[in-house]
Amino acid sequence: MVPNAVLRGVTLDCADPRTLANFYAGLTGMRELFAADEFVALTDGSGCDLGFQRVDGYRAPQWPGQDVPQQFHLDFRADDLDAMEALALELGAAKPDHQPGNGRWRVLLDPAGHPFCLTSS
Repeated sequence: MVPNAVLRGVTLDCADPRTLANFYAGLTGMRELFAADEFVALTDGSGCDLGFQRVDGYRAPQWPGQDVPQQFHLDFRADDLDAMEALALELGAAKPDHQPGNGRWRVLLDPAGHPFCLTSS
């Protein structure tokens, strides 16, 4: 039998874990699982949590350029893309001019500069 690894969570580097956790809690409805000065974790009970860790000298990704590569991005499914985009922008996201995908998804930047996508599928 081959062992399996189960994804337990994803942690994003940032300058301010509390601010970024608040943004994603507002976007996803996840609740705080753990908080300290250097790290905040959110959970929704699914078994895959979202963490935010303070990194000294954090540099935000430069999307779509690669001077500071994005390294990864998160994708979120939304029933109503317009409403979810409006919420994300209200919570502090930014919408870059470059929008690939011919309208199939929308790329936004979280308050720490990480790109993430909203999609209806």
